[in-house]
Amino acid sequence: MPDPAARDAAEEASALSHPAVDPDSTASYGEHPDQIVDFYAPRDRHDRVPLVVVLHGGAWRAPYDRWHITPFVDFLARRGFAVANVEYRRGGEIPAPRGTGPVAGRWPETFDDVAAAMDALPALASAHLPQADLRRTVVTGHSAGGHLALWAAARHVLPAGSPWRLDAPPDLRGVVALAPIGHFERAVELDVCGGAVTQLLGGETDFKTRAAAADPASLLPTGIATALVQGREDIVVPLPVAEAYADAAARAGEMVGLTVLDDVGHFPLIDPSADACAVVAEEIAQLAW
Repeated sequence: MPDPAARDAAEEASALSHPAVDPDSTASYGEHPDQIVDFYAPRDRHDRVPLVVVLHGGAWRAPYDRWHITPFVDFLARRGFAVANVEYRRGGEIPAPRGTGPVAGRWPETFDDVAAAMDALPALASAHLPQADLRRTVVTGHSAGGHLALWAAARHVLPAGSPWRLDAPPDLRGVVALAPIGHFERAVELDVCGGAVTQLLGGETDFKTRAAAADPASLLPTGIATALVQGREDIVVPLPVAEAYADAAARAGEMVGLTVLDDVGHFPLIDPSADACAVVAEEIAQLAW
C-alpha cells in the first residue's frame, strides 16, 4: 500500500499544479480587501443556469486564499454553471500557540464575512452574472470551506440573538460539502489541521460557547438538502469527521447524503484532472437542476 503521507502530498501537488484562472468580474461586499467575490460566467451557455457559490478551504488560515481553488471554479464554469468564488477574512500571521504557523480563522470576522457575502450575493450576482438563475443556487466548499458551506445553509437555526441568524431558511437548492470540517468535537479529537478548530473559535476558553453558533453539527436539522463528498483515504480531514456529521443529522431527524470515494484523499475533490472532481460536479448538478 502507498504511504498515506506521500499519497497526500502527491494529490495536493496535482491539485495545486493548475494555473490560477482569472474571473470574468469581481465585486466587493464590504470595505476590507478580503471582502470580495469573483464571478465566472458559464462557458458556451446562453440560457439561465444554476449559481454555484464556492467557499475555499485552507484551515481558515491566511496563506490559503481563493486563488488555489480557481481551477475547480473554472471546471464548474466549463460544466455550464455560473460560479461565485467568495473570499473572506482568515487567520492572522501571528504564530499559533503551538508555534506551528498562522492562526486559523478570526472570530467573529470569518463568520461576519461569510454571512455578509451570502446576503449580498443575490444583488451582486444579478449585476455580474445575468445568466445565473438565483432560484437554483447551490453552496459548495472544500475542507474548512465545507464547514462554512454547511454553516451558511444553517443560519436560520443559529441560537436566538446571534448576529448571523436569518429569520427564514436561505433560498438554496442545497449544499455540497467536500471533506468538510463539519463536526467540531470529532475534528478536535482527531487534531484536524493542527488544532485549527480550537484556533478558529479563539481558544479553549470560549470554545463551548462559540461552538454553539459555529459548529454545523450543532445546527441541525436545517431542512436544506445536504450532500457530503469524502475521500476514504483522506488524512487531512478524515472520513470519521464526515460520518460524525451525518450521524448527528440522523439523530436530529434529517438525512444527508454521504458519498465516499475509494482510493481518494483530500485534494482530488477539487482537482480538475481527477475523476473525483467530476463526481463532485454531478452531485452539485443533481441538486441544482
